[in-house]
Amino acid sequence: MASDMKGRVIGGSVAAALLAAAALIKPWEGYEAKPYRDIVGVLTVCYGSTTNIQQRSYSEAECSDRLNTELGSYYAGISQCIRQPLREREWAAVLSWTYNVGVAAACRSTLVRRINAGEQGPGWCAELDKWVYAGGKRVQGLANRRAAERAICEGRK
Repeated sequence: MASDMKGRVIGGSVAAALLAAAALIKPWEGYEAKPYRDIVGVLTVCYGSTTNIQQRSYSEAECSDRLNTELGSYYAGISQCIRQPLREREWAAVLSWTYNVGVAAACRSTLVRRINAGEQGPGWCAELDKWVYAGGKRVQGLANRRAAERAICEGRK
């Protein structure tokens, strides 16, 4: 079932990986109906959305739809950089991380370089632990999130 196609999911589907990523993201981002500034000052709403924000209240259903749509865009972006097939759980972890750090930063990362070099998950999953800084400061919430993403990535959850 493995293939060298970009964006290929081993042992699952892209839709399942997107659903798993959304389930991983929601508790870490939390639902916020009204726009607010995150810890580095970026306007944010819903489950961590930072694009096309209007100054209004958003329903939880709107926020879930927004997250699902945005995850599709993040998947499209990061899958252009990843040239190796990943397992569904690995995609879920990569998508959660990419949603948090952005496609450009993810694509430039050592993590993606290690994936593309053909390294197996237990090696490159550890790279997630390095992404725990915001505004130049270590953030415990990000450390906790990365530990959860790594556990999913390595199949420990």
